[in-house]
Amino acid sequence: MADASPWQTELLDLDAYLFRVGAPAAAPSRPALDTLHEAHVRAFTFDNIDVILDQHPGVRLDAVQEKFVGRGRGGYCFEHNVLFAAVLERLGYDVERRLGRVGDPSAPRTHCVIVVTVDGERVLADPGFGMSVLRPIPLTDGAEDDYGGWRYRLRLVALGAGRGWALERWRDAHWEPMHLHDELPVRPLDYVVGHHFTSTYPTIHFRQMLMLTRHLPGRHVAVTHETVTVRRPGFTTEHRKLRDGELDELLDELAVPLTANERTALRGKVATLRSGAPG
Repeated sequence: MADASPWQTELLDLDAYLFRVGAPAAAPSRPALDTLHEAHVRAFTFDNIDVILDQHPGVRLDAVQEKFVGRGRGGYCFEHNVLFAAVLERLGYDVERRLGRVGDPSAPRTHCVIVVTVDGERVLADPGFGMSVLRPIPLTDGAEDDYGGWRYRLRLVALGAGRGWALERWRDAHWEPMHLHDELPVRPLDYVVGHHFTSTYPTIHFRQMLMLTRHLPGRHVAVTHETVTVRRPGFTTEHRKLRDGELDELLDELAVPLTANERTALRGKVATLRSGAPG
């Protein structure tokens, strides 16, 4: 029997995952990777619901698999990439996990991405971001990708004595920074530490607001406890206030499979956040 992976990849139910996202099992190739990446992004929301409800199960693969594959729930980057990297490894891809900083280069390393080597090329896979790319981007300086009207760019940047990779998206006629990842090795405990910070630090934004996003056909929808934002390629972004009583409609539209108790708890938490009251 092969040694257990530190990332628990042997615990993955690959068939159940592929069924959940609606993608076929296929040998490693760039087209197959593109298909799987988009299927994952469209199958699961990016959200912090379990964080603000204080019920997060953690970022070990067994917990993430039960939540995503078992329940069809979504989550945030550590969960998405724990699962997606395990899937890729089980399918035979060459995978490297990396950590990054969102927005401000001085921010903590609270984002994670996956570098995949396939068909002789290294590409950046990033299925767990609020405005996720739909397919991987070549990990080369200046690489651009315009897919379905969503336009992104990668830049190689100096990072101390080393180097890093900045991902940007085209927005309002300029390139907007998304995140910057480095090339340092990553271990499972790094994900645990990053998750612990992002899910428990009192003033971090993950605990101060609702974040719920999903790629739907022809549009990307983002919901907070105060606003609704709808982006369509080539059109002006729609940004408005969340209406009273609208949360349940949006949970249905974005197909978020919460239990009745979770819905009740989320409505209460959103009401508290909207009021500005502590807790």
